[in-house]
Amino acid sequence: MDPVELTTERLLLRPVRPDDTEAVLAAAQDPAIQRWISSFPSPYLREHAETFVGRTAPEGWADDSMYTFGAFLPAGELTGMLSLAMRGPGHGELGYWAAREHRGRGYVTEAASAVARWAFTTLSVDRLEWRAEVGNGASRAVAERLGFTVEGVLRAGVGSRGVRRDSWVGSLLPSDLGLRSTLPYLPARTQPSEVKAQVGEDCRWHPLSSPS
Repeated sequence: MDPVELTTERLLLRPVRPDDTEAVLAAAQDPAIQRWISSFPSPYLREHAETFVGRTAPEGWADDSMYTFGAFLPAGELTGMLSLAMRGPGHGELGYWAAREHRGRGYVTEAASAVARWAFTTLSVDRLEWRAEVGNGASRAVAERLGFTVEGVLRAGVGSRGVRRDSWVGSLLPSDLGLRSTLPYLPARTQPSEVKAQVGEDCRWHPLSSPS
């Protein structure tokens, strides 16, 4: 796909480019970003920023594997970064981070809302996932403001600095934003907790006999 730009009330969302290297490098020095985003090198060097803006992000657009947007103020300041990774037909995963000096102003929520709507209406995404290491409360707060349903905890769901850690997982569907999905969604009539209760009440367990 050719790169696209999106606009919101306060932001311009556009693909990053080589002249964004300094801004990306500066934002990536934040210890919180390096702590919670497992894909971030630590320490984060100039070569990492150059590779990201010059190769990783453009290649994601070119092969339709990941669409990366920088969220910029009208004056050109970088407020954060968002990515939409395609995990399969109709299935995407939303990721984001905010520059430390621009946190607490709702920029990432505003930008992520625009990217989610773009995914549903342009890319025919029917399920948008969010994942974050358990404990990353700031990321979870943004996801919940966007309307994501937190579905549970994935044990060892994320690799981080040589270890596996648990992660939250949540989903956002087109219907959560009042939009139509590409394929009809038929939710299960019985929730997993109810199935577990039924199994406990109705099943009788018998020992297995050894074949003679």
